[in-house]
Amino acid sequence: MTKAAFIAGDWGTTRLRLYLCDTDGNVLARAEAGGAAVPGHADRFAAAVAAWDAAHGKLPAVLGGMVGSTIGWREVPYLHCPAHAEALAGAALRFAHDGRSIAIVPGLSCTAPTGAPDVMRGEEVQILGALRLQPELGRGRHVFCMPGTHTKWVVVEDGAVAQFLSAPSGELFEVLSRHSVLARDSGPVAADSEAFAQGLDFARRNQKADLLHLLFSARARAVTGVMPKADAASWLSALVLGKDAASAVALLDLSGTVRMVCTPALAALYDRALVPYAVQSAVLDGDAAALAGLVHIQAAMTLNGWR
Repeated sequence: MTKAAFIAGDWGTTRLRLYLCDTDGNVLARAEAGGAAVPGHADRFAAAVAAWDAAHGKLPAVLGGMVGSTIGWREVPYLHCPAHAEALAGAALRFAHDGRSIAIVPGLSCTAPTGAPDVMRGEEVQILGALRLQPELGRGRHVFCMPGTHTKWVVVEDGAVAQFLSAPSGELFEVLSRHSVLARDSGPVAADSEAFAQGLDFARRNQKADLLHLLFSARARAVTGVMPKADAASWLSALVLGKDAASAVALLDLSGTVRMVCTPALAALYDRALVPYAVQSAVLDGDAAALAGLVHIQAAMTLNGWR
């Protein structure tokens, strides 16, 4: 029987995904718990892995994501780009807790193409995992899109995260669709709907107008009968994603294939937003990439004597 060697944890704001792994990073068991926004990190982690401790002893744990933020277990300073896997492993915060060795991966910071500072936590682990799953991406320049609450457009050069650009597209849509009149009484967002396609086209044709001057069209179109109220969320989502994609095209070189690290549903939305700019995309599973990244970092730390 394969022997358990370490625990990998992808600890986001709302959810903790835990993996019991053998020496090669193969998953032997899985568990979940509440995210970093919930207090009592040490106690919740101990409860989630109690059965594994009983069977295998207190194995070392490598954790990534918001667990290293101001709301997490221990705050870990950002590592400035460019950053390879080895640099992230070397900058991990290592400490002992209740007889267990724990390492928390740092996030990354950079100066965005806008000239403003930018930060990420968790996405850097997924990027490194994507490079481990597809080693050919470790050579040359590649762009990744990581849709979500705070969407990241990430430039990787020869295996190092060089620069990135963040957009709170998911958060903005959530606030506007739930707490404003813009998409009141609307149905869900549908990537294959006519309203979504028309919204993307409207955003593209109005390149001189910023997003602020387009948003109210979701409300106006519904109340004047130009579109059904049920389509307002799809139209609103298209405006937000369309402007996000247009800015990425303007600020970054998106030649080649953009790798979408996310769920298929989110990838479908962003893929349609990129079509007008002749940008091709390919999908990588976000959970698989996060696990592969943690395994990569654990292996790098182990080579340097961590256990």
